[in-house]
Amino acid sequence: QVQLVESGGGLVQAGGSLRLSCAASGSVGSINPMGWYRQPPGKQRELVAVITSGGGTNYADSVKGRFTISRDNAKNTVYLQMDSLKPEDIAVYYCNVRKSWLNYWGQGTQVTVSS
Repeated sequence: QVQLVESGGGLVQAGGSLRLSCAASGSVGSINPMGWYRQPPGKQRELVAVITSGGGTNYADSVKGRFTISRDNAKNTVYLQMDSLKPEDIAVYYCNVRKSWLNYWGQGTQVTVSS
């Protein structure tokens, strides 16, 4: 089992920044990739960004150039730096890690952007 603990969500004005963190614990060997998804109000969960253990990244088009994903393999932690936030970024953000064929999810953290 892998446990994920997220932190860093909150309320920010449009144009502002937030940094999300997600620490993995438990059976963390070979977890790959690590990533972030989000679920806007009334919509389906969608990919935001993922990063492999080797540092390869993939971003949703809507966040390219504004969000940066990174990870600290020694700490089993993944980060999401969110800059130039827009009201359309409002969502519950979920950390996700994959271990073999299993997906693990964090509890979610709310990000709210005021216009």
